[in-house]
Amino acid sequence: MPRLRKPEKRDGAAIWELVRACKPLDENSMYCNLIQADHFADTCVVAELDGDIVGWISGHIVPGENTVFVWQVAVSEKARGMGLGRAMLEELLERDACDDVERLQTTITEDNAASWALFRSFARSMGGKLSDDPHYEREAHFDGHHDTEHMVTITLPEPLARAA
Repeated sequence: MPRLRKPEKRDGAAIWELVRACKPLDENSMYCNLIQADHFADTCVVAELDGDIVGWISGHIVPGENTVFVWQVAVSEKARGMGLGRAMLEELLERDACDDVERLQTTITEDNAASWALFRSFARSMGGKLSDDPHYEREAHFDGHHDTEHMVTITLPEPLARAA
C-alpha cells in the first residue's frame, strides 16, 4: 500500500501530471495544484509509492461550515484496485483539520461511474448517509461546455462513532 501523507509544494508538478493522466478529471493549471499542495496541505492527501505520486485528493473546509469539500480524487493506473481512493478519504477525515467535520461533499457528473462507486462505497463503510442533487448545471453554470455536476453530500456519523 502506498504511503499517505500531506502534500508539499515540491509535489505540485507531479500532482499535475497525475491529474492529467486520470481522465475524465478536469485538468487545472500546474500553478493551481502547486497552491493546493502548499496552502491546503491539511485537507489534501498524496499517496506515494516507490518515490512516485500515485494518488491525490484535493480538498478544503467550506468556509463557515463543518464540511470538507473534496475537489478531486486521482489514482494512478499502477495503484488501482488497492482501495487507495477510500484509504485517502479515510486519511483525510482523520486529520486534525477535519475534527469538526460533519459532512463530506464532492461534485460528480452523472456518467462518472468510478466516482459514484467510490463515494457510495465510502459512505457505506463510514456509516454515513449519501444524498445528491444537481448543483452546477450545464447551461446555467457551464454555458453548455460541461456536464451538470451533482453535489454529493455524505452526512457522517458522530465523530466518536467514526473514531470507533
